[in-house]
Amino acid sequence: MDRSFLDWPFFEQRHRDLADALEAWMQTDAPRIDHHDVDAACRTLVAKLGAAGWLRHSGGESLDIRSLCLIRETLARHDGLADFAFAMQGLGMGAVTLFGTPEQRAWLERTREGTAISAFALTEPGSGSDVARSTTTARRTDDGWVLDGEKTYISNGGIADVYVVFARTGEAPGAKGLSAFLMPADTPGLEVVERIEVIAPHPLAHLRLDGVELSDDALIGDAGAGFKVAMTVLDHFRPTVGAAALGFARRALDEAMARVSERQLFGAPMAELQMVQGHIADMALDVDAAALLIYRAAWAKDRGATRITREAAMAKLYATEAAQKVIDQAVQLFGGDGVRTGTPVESLYREIRALRIYEGASDVQKLVIARAALSDFEAGAR
Repeated sequence: MDRSFLDWPFFEQRHRDLADALEAWMQTDAPRIDHHDVDAACRTLVAKLGAAGWLRHSGGESLDIRSLCLIRETLARHDGLADFAFAMQGLGMGAVTLFGTPEQRAWLERTREGTAISAFALTEPGSGSDVARSTTTARRTDDGWVLDGEKTYISNGGIADVYVVFARTGEAPGAKGLSAFLMPADTPGLEVVERIEVIAPHPLAHLRLDGVELSDDALIGDAGAGFKVAMTVLDHFRPTVGAAALGFARRALDEAMARVSERQLFGAPMAELQMVQGHIADMALDVDAAALLIYRAAWAKDRGATRITREAAMAKLYATEAAQKVIDQAVQLFGGDGVRTGTPVESLYREIRALRIYEGASDVQKLVIARAALSDFEAGAR
């Protein structure tokens, strides 16, 4: 794989050392796990990533977004499920890392060690991209809170040890009336209604909360600040979704170049055909452009930017859409073998599709970018 991007000025030497160490681990010490039992595979991956120290980067006193992106890119290039296992430890506990109390942060010790699995429970059946329409409620009682409602497409649903759940506490209408709560998986009233099967197997579930009782100290941040908590977490982690897509795209490009260099067509390697070279050029261009947007966003956040909403949305949107194109072109260059079950590019074709939906669908990212651009323009005009 081309690693020249590590010399870009976005990175410090510690980032290069991290990328080199993880690459070496993935090639020599990383576990080779049977993915047929997805739950067991994810539990094993979390344990192995924790034991090797990689989950130290998923949360704690602060988040280094460049490190998160490099880790996700490298893991995704080798194993999409390993990337998923790492990413959810960070996203699942992102609210606790950024807003949690010292008592809540005790969970971070376990998720960083790989001895507990975390989940981020935001999406609902009737409010996927429109978080402000969430209907799960949290009602105050003398002893704390009672939660009722449903969450769906929850990653690690059914295998998580702890969930961050968002519910309506009613301080104001819409987005301003949501709060975030820390909920252990063994809390009475939490039910896994359905395990959801998708084209690239991952542990997903539909959850029901029926009279779930939580104490006052389960509240993360302030009551009514849940939307801010959720958006801040996503601001941090959206560039890393782009990084995972970039890892998939780099793998697809490498597989395609190996294929066309070895495959003979009309008496010569496919790589000598100008049409094939055109495809390779398009793929290489998309990979580098995606990387520039991703690591610009990560660098800006690590340098102290309060918000990177526009940069994160651009990185996530472009990288995921570009990766879909790169992988599709790789499948085309492989011909019939490209759609054969179990081949790398066929697996990548299934893996990439969900990234254009979760943590803000591509169409939503366009709205975010447009609103930010218009806001900046109006501020300049004034």
